[in-house]
Amino acid sequence: MREYGSREIRNVAVVGHGASGKTSLVDAMVYAAGASRRHGAVKDGTALTDFTPEEAERGFSISLGCAYAEWEGCKINLLDTPGYLDFQGDAIAGLAAADGALVVVGATTGVEVGTEKMFREALRRDDPVLFVVSMMDKEHADFDGIYRQIKTRLTPKVVPVEVPLGEGADFRGVMNLFTKKAYLYRQGTKSGEYEEVDIPAEAQPRFDQYREELIEAISATDDALLERYLEGAEIGRDEAIAGMKEAMKREDLFPLFCVSSDSMIGVRALLTEIAQLMPSAWEMEELHAFTGAEGHATVEIHADDDKPFAALVFKTHAEPHVGDVSYFRVLQGSVANGQEVFNATRDVAEKLNHLAIPCGRDRVEVPRLHAGDIGCVAKLRNTHTNDTLSTREHPVRLPQIRFPDPLVHFAVHAPSRDTEEKLQAGLHRLHDEDPTFTVQYVPETHETVVAGMGERHLEITMARLKRKFSVTGELTRPKIAYRETVTANEKGQGRHKKQTGGKGQFGDCWIRMSPLPRGEGYLFEDKIVGGAIPSKYIPAVDRGIQEASARGVLAGAPLVDFRVELYDGSYHSVDSSEQAFKMAGILAFRAVASKCRPVLLEPLDLLEITTPDQYLGDVMGDLSGRRGQILGTDSSGDGHGTTVRAVVPQAELHLYATNLSSLTHGHATYARRFHGYEQMPHDAAQKVIADHAKEREEALAEV
Repeated sequence: MREYGSREIRNVAVVGHGASGKTSLVDAMVYAAGASRRHGAVKDGTALTDFTPEEAERGFSISLGCAYAEWEGCKINLLDTPGYLDFQGDAIAGLAAADGALVVVGATTGVEVGTEKMFREALRRDDPVLFVVSMMDKEHADFDGIYRQIKTRLTPKVVPVEVPLGEGADFRGVMNLFTKKAYLYRQGTKSGEYEEVDIPAEAQPRFDQYREELIEAISATDDALLERYLEGAEIGRDEAIAGMKEAMKREDLFPLFCVSSDSMIGVRALLTEIAQLMPSAWEMEELHAFTGAEGHATVEIHADDDKPFAALVFKTHAEPHVGDVSYFRVLQGSVANGQEVFNATRDVAEKLNHLAIPCGRDRVEVPRLHAGDIGCVAKLRNTHTNDTLSTREHPVRLPQIRFPDPLVHFAVHAPSRDTEEKLQAGLHRLHDEDPTFTVQYVPETHETVVAGMGERHLEITMARLKRKFSVTGELTRPKIAYRETVTANEKGQGRHKKQTGGKGQFGDCWIRMSPLPRGEGYLFEDKIVGGAIPSKYIPAVDRGIQEASARGVLAGAPLVDFRVELYDGSYHSVDSSEQAFKMAGILAFRAVASKCRPVLLEPLDLLEITTPDQYLGDVMGDLSGRRGQILGTDSSGDGHGTTVRAVVPQAELHLYATNLSSLTHGHATYARRFHGYEQMPHDAAQKVIADHAKEREEALAEV
């Protein structure tokens, strides 16, 4: 293929709800343009951008897929994004790499939760948006109904540019409001060939209605056009297209199209409209990157070949027998095959051997990529998602993609000790591939906890783990990192005496224990006078108390926020040792802590839940049922409902994301962060203590 400059490149993220037809549409467009030799199908597992075994088996997109179409002198990079919210991280990465969005809405399903979320994300990024109603050949397809849905639920600024001729089984073509022509598709067309004809007489009234609406909408966004329109002057095709393009950049208008990917009707016309209406990489506004070691200085980045090279890695995909494949968007400058570049994020050099452009599972090697283009390269040693590739002479760090925080947590266990290291390595490789999948070791509970966007996300990630790294991981409910503290002052003795025939062991100490304010931790004070305990043994008493406090007295949780005063004791000139006084410290802690009215502390998270108002009562009632404390409510900043702030025990939040989605039909979103520890209610604490005692009994029985 020939090389394309930034003025000829269109980068388009194809977004929408799951099963709305995104992958089928990308497959059809690439096939119509000739970049793919086969017209694949999702149901057969042969779709171009759904090529992983997990996608073929389940019949929906899991990862971001890349392809391209050469059309009317342009190179259109198509980024096929997952539609289900469990995989929205890849959808956000696709929007970050693109300059505009193609929002796909099913002709029978209409606007769904994923449609709303991705449309708002595109608006947040100030991306121009095209809507397309897909699957117009399906039974019960309703173009006018979907148009009204988009207008009322997403934006009143949507306006049709194409109108279907027929619907369902009768869908046979489209009427283009710009060209004033109808495109009738041949029966059984393979790559979307059509015949251009005049508007059929029976469709003329409908065409005139939509044409008037389109010209009026475009004219309203430009003073000069509006004046001519009001004077009754004809707005020509080129003027209308130019006006629409400028209005799209300002988010004043959102054009609407219609297609059938299976029958290829409207696909070629959609490619033409993308080439004409979507901005080129050159036309997009400058980004601000950071320079210098501390990142304080900024520099403008623009899709210009004559400026220093800068690219952002937006996706990493691990392939068997190949290794990691890094997908990147060239934001400035150009790069040649085999060129050495500088990873400014990690301060390492990398060599771009076998530079390529992606098209599904295939990679087409190219000699050079220009500003604005999307490419990929395999086997970079130290480069990961969100890294910036630049030059050593002009190092910059580009703004990183803001991935959503994971919402569902599970503990993961290796099937055997022999596979633990292999499991950990595989989990961290999967995190490199998918930043919304995280791995963390929790020292308080001695568990590795993985987190993702939903149960389905983690289930599929574990399937990938087995396929790619030949190791399995068992998911279980994670343990809660409880803590204990004391609420009263007490004193007592710890005495360790042991005689075994030779040198004995002797250590004796008296301590006072008292509570400290929450968050103060542990304080040890030496109050020994008169040499009752030699100074060399006092640190051993401290170590013994700390070791014992790590196991607590109620439920095996660390005891925190307490003070210990060592005020008396005795020793033996021969039998005393550091080990003996450490044991005395342990015994003193056990004797005194249990008398200080110990209580159990539980971790709390602060939740911020944004929900449509019709679900507000259900959400607040559910939080109360989880022992949540409502802190307040506010209207959400974007006008899409109410934000509830609440503090909820972590023990009540397992699979909360799943339950919230079910409660609000997927419309609510939430964020959580650690809030602190508070004393548990008596009944809840007694259940945790009883469960711990039962676990200890079972463990002892096994021994």
